Amino acid sequence: MAPRKRYRYRLRRLIPVGAVVLLAGVGGAWLGSRVHQEPAATLAAAPGPVVALKPSAPKAVHRAAAPERLLSAGAPLAHTFEPALLGRAAILVDASDGRVLWSLHAHQHRQVASTTKIMTALLAMRKLGPHDVVTVDKSVPRVPLVREGLRAGEQVQAWKLFYSMLLYSGNDDALALAIAAGGTKWHFVHQMNVEARILGLRDTHFVSPSGVVDVGNYSSAWDLAALTRVAMRSPRFRHIVKTPRMQVAWSAPTFSKIYVNNNRLLTSYPGANGVKTGYTHKAGPCLVASATRGGVSLIAVVLDSPDMYTDAKRLLDFGFRSIG
Repeated sequence: MAPRKRYRYRLRRLIPVGAVVLLAGVGGAWLGSRVHQEPAATLAAAPGPVVALKPSAPKAVHRAAAPERLLSAGAPLAHTFEPALLGRAAILVDASDGRVLWSLHAHQHRQVASTTKIMTALLAMRKLGPHDVVTVDKSVPRVPLVREGLRAGEQVQAWKLFYSMLLYSGNDDALALAIAAGGTKWHFVHQMNVEARILGLRDTHFVSPSGVVDVGNYSSAWDLAALTRVAMRSPRFRHIVKTPRMQVAWSAPTFSKIYVNNNRLLTSYPGANGVKTGYTHKAGPCLVASATRGGVSLIAVVLDSPDMYTDAKRLLDFGFRSIG
């Protein structure tokens, strides 16, 4: 066959193939445009498996839990003490529900001395079991003012230090427990202030685990009552603060120690069961007291009062008369 004829023959054979390819391309493009243009209802009706698309779950929004409302100021009892209480600030609280029954300058920032140890006990008890052994840090015997006489390096079971801190009010006990529970004094003090924020104690700031330093260490009658409600939920804490006197065995050459509770309300007021005294020259006499009668539990706080026991008794008497 001549070359020109062979070329025409091949061209005639390729034309149908090209037409098929062209028609397939056009058809595919048309079908694709129809698929994109069909509404969802038409596509759903088309034959073949249908995959149901689950709506995406809404993202969880994490919000920080609001602090527990430890005290409530609603509907205090109308009462005027005659003669007036001697304390600069005071509060009376129903311990069962946190209702404030009566108050005087309840949010006033004041030095609170050794009532600081309520927070120290609350935090240290979370970290230290009664029979955990505490090695007394070398800085402990140098703490100022009230000390029970701990010696650097001696090893003491924690329960003895808690009794001494809350009954005798040893500043060396508070520091020993703080270092054992927090690693260092300043880390523990930081934890005290963090816990104060968590509990909503807005009038409170700590600079030591004992309250021996006044500058920068303060709270209020309101905050101390709120803190005490929390601390009294601990059976260990409640058992210690209601103890009038405790004798403990000690290593030689001491052999034995006797801790007498500074809170004289325990032996002079029926139903008294705690909590803590405090005194520095700037803070004045301070008392956080609690008592229970006939199923009614009360917390009274008196700050900077020359007769804190009489003030506390009058507050508690008024409370038991009013809601007992």
